[in-house]
Amino acid sequence: MSKVMIHPATYEHLGETIDRVFELFPLDLTRKKVLVKPNVLRDTDAKEGVTTHPAVLRAVVEKVVSMKPASLIVGDNPGVMSYGANEKSFEKTGLMEASLGHYQNIGNDSLKISFNPDFVPMVSVSRAVLDADVIISLPKFKTHGLTVLTGAIKNSYGYLPGAQKAKLHKIAGSPKRFHEMVVDVFNLRVPDFFLMDAVVGMEGNGPASPDLRDIGLILASDNAVALDGVMATMMGCDPGLLRFLQKAKEMGLGDYDPDKNEIIGNLKLLNDFKLPPLGGEAILQNPSIQEVLEQRTLLRPVADPEKCTACGTCIDQCPVSALSMAHEIPEVDPEICITCFCCQEMCPEKAIQLK
Repeated sequence: MSKVMIHPATYEHLGETIDRVFELFPLDLTRKKVLVKPNVLRDTDAKEGVTTHPAVLRAVVEKVVSMKPASLIVGDNPGVMSYGANEKSFEKTGLMEASLGHYQNIGNDSLKISFNPDFVPMVSVSRAVLDADVIISLPKFKTHGLTVLTGAIKNSYGYLPGAQKAKLHKIAGSPKRFHEMVVDVFNLRVPDFFLMDAVVGMEGNGPASPDLRDIGLILASDNAVALDGVMATMMGCDPGLLRFLQKAKEMGLGDYDPDKNEIIGNLKLLNDFKLPPLGGEAILQNPSIQEVLEQRTLLRPVADPEKCTACGTCIDQCPVSALSMAHEIPEVDPEICITCFCCQEMCPEKAIQLK
């Protein structure tokens, strides 16, 4: 039986809440390599409610630091619209400052590992994810037009740097298969703990909906399936209808039924909570969205010969060694490139364009 904590909270006074969380869910972080992964969809202001709020991240980082880890990394790989803008996304959201010097661009270094061959045989995963002794996931209480909600399980989709995310969206082909693929990504490295920002949540057609909802809670759990089950129940959605939760349960990753888990706190339905359509077709089959996904998967870095000084920074920073120096200018091998755009982000002359 897993535990899910539901605790009142405000962004202004989180210290006591976070202390309570770590009392209920004791973690041994001493001399451990810790990764804290917020939800960073894109470069947006914190007040838009699209990302994990910086106050939540700061409170967690302060707590983790006090527990004397060997190292602490705060990082994520932003979503489809913010590839190559890792630092910018963290800066604009306020998460850079909230990381208290522990931010790292985890998209700069990745490893290829085996994946579900029904989708692709291999995926590139940020090395920080694979190297961590302990991963603390900080999802946001939000809806999602394709998966209905984007919570603890979906937050691990940020393990994948670059346009792999768009590529897998396309390969999935149907909402059901996308739900299943998200669980496969989650299962590459299941986080050790989950703390969800539900102080201000999102309803409507997320994950970037303008419809925000004051909820005033922090949710926490030692199990993502249990946490997402509570989240769905609060939204007024039967968690058993969500394919990603069905598959996670089938894989033995947890149980989404709140009655099968220990709920610490008051589990209440959010009245008249606006959910997106449960089928997901509005997102996956939308021609405009498909065009965006197609464009993102086709983009490749090209060096501007007028600006490039052939310093080699882009070659050194490429996590998959897709760049090499040719004719005194870097060129990309499109078959190797994972379109993470680290080269563009790290170029000191801003000479890398995406075409």
